[in-house]
Amino acid sequence: MTLEDEVFIGHGVTFTNDRHPRSTNADGSMQVESDWQCVKTLVKRGAAIGSGATLLCGITIGERSLVGAGSVVTRDVPPDSIVVGNPARVLKFGGRTESYAGAVS
Repeated sequence: MTLEDEVFIGHGVTFTNDRHPRSTNADGSMQVESDWQCVKTLVKRGAAIGSGATLLCGITIGERSLVGAGSVVTRDVPPDSIVVGNPARVLKFGGRTESYAGAVS
């Protein structure tokens, strides 16, 4: 995980680091360290993550974006946007309600 400057992380935020977490392989044997692949997450400058949010790995939170408390973020968050919910959807983009892919109207 990479946090750029001026980022706010609320209480109890969870960052995951494995897209397919499993304790065993398909044959039932226990997984070892080499079986896991850690995937990075990037939180860009000035972003804010509300308390209790969960961010899946491999995503980017755009500059100056806000993730609402308790949200579950499963994909990239555009810059200057507000996302909320489970899964998180764009509520506002660029300071206004906008028709953005997955947006809440």
